Amino acid sequence: MKTREFIDKDVFALDKKIGTVKGIEVDPEEWKITHLEIELEKGIAESVLGAKKGGVRNMLAISSLEKGVARWTDKGLHLKVSKDQLHMYLRPVV
Repeated sequence: MKTREFIDKDVFALDKKIGTVKGIEVDPEEWKITHLEIELEKGIAESVLGAKKGGVRNMLAISSLEKGVARWTDKGLHLKVSKDQLHMYLRPVV
């Protein structure tokens, strides 16, 4: 896939939409993608992160995308991660 195909795709956790891909982070020394920047849905940001405003951006660790744990479809990225486990893979955008 080309990087432009990732941008603005929906992200789902156990088939519930949690956000949208807004960017990709690359480790410049290793030349590897490390995170996807995700703009979380308001309800997800509140329940998972305790944030009181919508549109919270976080970095989703690539480890959540391992084979068998995630899949791409025409609708977007589907993670086999529950909403309760999601915080393990997220970190704030700095």
